Amino acid sequence: MTSLITPPADGPAAADPPAADHPGSVDPRLIDALRAQLPKSDDVHRAVAPFTGMPLPGVPQSDPAAVAATAAAARVAQEGWARTPVAARAAAVRRFARALVDNNDLLCDLMQWETGKARVHAAIEVQGVISVAVYYGRSGARHLRVRRATTALPGVVAARVGYRPKGLVGVIAPWNYPLFLAVGDVIPALVAGNAVLSKADSQAPWTLLLARKLAVDAGIPADVWQVVAGPGRLIGPAVIEAVDYLCFTGSTATGRDIARRCADRLIGASLELGGKNAMIVRADADIDAAATGAVQACFSNAGQMCIGIERIIVHDAVYPQFVAAFVERTRGMRLGSGYDYDVDMGSLTSPRQLEATVAHVEDAVAKGATVLTGGRRRPDLGRLFHEPTVLADVTPEMAVYADETFGPVVSVYRVSSDEESLTLANEGEYGLSASVWTRDLGRGSEIASRIVAGAVNVNDGYLSAIAALDAPMGGMRTSGVGRRHGRDGIVRYTEPQTVTTQRVPTGYPDRFRSLLLGAMNVSTRVRLALPHRS
Repeated sequence: MTSLITPPADGPAAADPPAADHPGSVDPRLIDALRAQLPKSDDVHRAVAPFTGMPLPGVPQSDPAAVAATAAAARVAQEGWARTPVAARAAAVRRFARALVDNNDLLCDLMQWETGKARVHAAIEVQGVISVAVYYGRSGARHLRVRRATTALPGVVAARVGYRPKGLVGVIAPWNYPLFLAVGDVIPALVAGNAVLSKADSQAPWTLLLARKLAVDAGIPADVWQVVAGPGRLIGPAVIEAVDYLCFTGSTATGRDIARRCADRLIGASLELGGKNAMIVRADADIDAAATGAVQACFSNAGQMCIGIERIIVHDAVYPQFVAAFVERTRGMRLGSGYDYDVDMGSLTSPRQLEATVAHVEDAVAKGATVLTGGRRRPDLGRLFHEPTVLADVTPEMAVYADETFGPVVSVYRVSSDEESLTLANEGEYGLSASVWTRDLGRGSEIASRIVAGAVNVNDGYLSAIAALDAPMGGMRTSGVGRRHGRDGIVRYTEPQTVTTQRVPTGYPDRFRSLLLGAMNVSTRVRLALPHRS
């Protein structure tokens, strides 16, 4: 791949896209190679680069028939892949991790080009998916190992539990994290012996296609990981019809529809959906640390992050100090569209997200909210830029109070006790992520255990939980079902199978059957008499 990173000396191989909007490290010939991974089609979609408004390269659009044909090819390939020893599958994933490391800059270029995120956030995303590949490349075999299970008559009957791959796994991921979400969920499915059918997001397909090419070059069979592209409303249902399990990250509304479709087919699904995540700042919090952590948790990826913080709940005793420190740090953020590390926050990705952000701010202000900093579009920086915004005096009749913004907007609330903080944090329909800041780690952990959220970070905004790859990550309430990461993140792609063997064959006479029942009774009495060990 390295030969494709730098444009050839004799000029570009194609005029797609315009050179003025072309990151320097992306060779147009690479775009052609990535495009060739998709089913051929005369129907082509061009997304728009967030930084400049220039068209991105055309992407062939699949129709339901192409999805079905692609899925059929993946199913054939999966049979051989499942017979491949898990150690060999894991080794291929580790080679894939090395390829991601070697192509870090190119991956960052593509992500910035199609999403508008800051370089630092693109680099964190690359590191995140590398870590996922390393984790499952090293621990996948352990999670899938056949285990013994206790039976009713130990010594006579033995039981073991194995993990068979589901078969064909569908992965539908959003535009905001086109590597970590789109690829991070593919990796454990492959290690588990499945084939994968990925639906590329219409705004951000190129990062996924590059990752898939790197994986194939690392030894993942090409037909085992297939990619299709097209509008979700057209080919999303076709993907669901074709697969044995579906992994989806996106909005709660779409997640509900997907859940219904999966239920109709009686196939499993894991769904990570929306959130309105809260951060609690206790009276004993380290204010400087909390303010710095809040900036990272609220404005990473321009707030377009499902586990980002959109509500900050601050104790009266430290409210003025915290707000002053947080506002000062927010005002000091550097906004821009550069392909370097001199920018703290990039652009929003689409006009839809910009308009949603503006609508929440304008509605809140019209109904009495106070803008402590930000609150404006920044067309001087680019077509989709919006200032990081901090609101106070937000009340329940405002849309921003309970609805997910998915933009660089956060509201701060003043409370007088931990109990009031918990009540406010647990309001609403969501339960994805949360944060607690305190010098008392014991009390912080106790508060965390009472928050209705799939992950709670004490003295961190969001990163420590998502980076704890041996621990499950997912949502409660309408924030989703199922978990990624850890043992849960790979076993979800399998069917546990119990196999029992008994030393005495079936068909024995009734007299001996009575003896067995008696032995089982004795065995049960012995187990009940033994001291309990939790």
